[in-house]
Amino acid sequence: MDDSGSSPTGSGAPYRERRSVPRYSLIATVELVEPATDTHFSGRISEISRKGCYVDMLNPLPVGTAIRLRISRDQGTFSTPGKIIYTQDGMGMGVVFVDPAADQVKTLESWLAELTA
Repeated sequence: MDDSGSSPTGSGAPYRERRSVPRYSLIATVELVEPATDTHFSGRISEISRKGCYVDMLNPLPVGTAIRLRISRDQGTFSTPGKIIYTQDGMGMGVVFVDPAADQVKTLESWLAELTA
């Protein structure tokens, strides 16, 4: 995923065509924190990849917003900084992961391996 600010809002279709890694369906809960105001949000992940995820939220945060994510499922928790790269009003937002820690990458890769099996 590219995290330039030029990603479209509204329809996510053109952005999907530029993905550099596959996304997989994954239903998991997510806690988001917007660090500048320490505002907490909860949502649901519906897709995930090695580089980012899609968060289902009725009121997505603005494109460019820096956040902290904590994705939880039965097989553990994945935490990383992230950034909103596109939104779909009333539906959700695309998030790119920003420099996840090595141990967190291992968790994510184990989930992706499970999803591709």
